Amino acid sequence: MGSAHKKGEIKMKKYTNEHEWVELDGDTATIGLSAYAINELGDITFVELPQIGQEATKGESIAFIESVKAASDIYAPLSGEVVEINEGLENAPELLNEDAQGTWIIKIKVSDVGEFDTLLDENAYSTYTSSL
Repeated sequence: MGSAHKKGEIKMKKYTNEHEWVELDGDTATIGLSAYAINELGDITFVELPQIGQEATKGESIAFIESVKAASDIYAPLSGEVVEINEGLENAPELLNEDAQGTWIIKIKVSDVGEFDTLLDENAYSTYTSSL
């Protein structure tokens, strides 16, 4: 089977120590939660999303998630402005359990794309989670 991606279209995911994943396309960051985080949380029951236009500051809470086991903040991995939210999660938060790596939560227009370079790549994140 051949690759479904054309050259230049493959997006690299990076991760935070708080278990968010980020894909950067130009100056737009698509953000979700890692499979590790979803596995730790268990069945997701509620997601509180930010408002479009809200400012996000790297490392600060941008959204909130509840599961059968715990409640947790979702932290902005990059600074910028919220430009899109995954409204489907408000009525179907379990989508995160079904496909954590493929279900995005928010999109941010990034103010400093250089911040992306400070995040963990797949190997570094894997090493980090295996030490937890």
